Amino acid sequence: LKVPSSFAHRVASCAPPPVLPHRPPQLEAMKLQKRLAAEIKKCGRGRIWLDPNESNEISMANSRFNIRKLIKDGLIIRKAVKMHSRSRVRKNLEAKRKGRHTGIGKRRGTKEARLPSKVIWMRRQRVLRRLLRKYRQQKKIDKHLYHFFYRHAKGNMYKNKRVLVEAIHKMKAEQVKAKTLLEQSE
Repeated sequence: LKVPSSFAHRVASCAPPPVLPHRPPQLEAMKLQKRLAAEIKKCGRGRIWLDPNESNEISMANSRFNIRKLIKDGLIIRKAVKMHSRSRVRKNLEAKRKGRHTGIGKRRGTKEARLPSKVIWMRRQRVLRRLLRKYRQQKKIDKHLYHFFYRHAKGNMYKNKRVLVEAIHKMKAEQVKAKTLLEQSE
């Protein structure tokens, strides 16, 4: 009897599956203990440690009462939660404060997105207006000068506090000069 070649090929390919290595019977027996211990200690099975040297004694325990006793004796332990350290993050942030790692290659947003010009403008206006309020309160400038400098600050005349202070001193000096000239002319 001649078997077709295709059939012979099919028979050869139906080899039995490879034998997978079984778990040791001891570990299979410990599944129950691990589950009970996890429930008692209120954690996952992965965090339960069973003493490998005392596997016989642990495998004998088949009730919660016995498992509690083993936990008390220290044969079953709940492992600590793995640490997620932030030390590298802190180190990196410290370096960033010094200006490292902030080059063009590290930037994702546009210049405007990273620090909007509006925010810079608001900060500047608040600084200038705070100074003007302080000067008015201390009677260094009267309300007319305050209003004059307030409007000019809004009109983008002074790029920072130093420039505004200089402008105030200059204006006050001019006023004094004009006053003395007026008195001399009389």
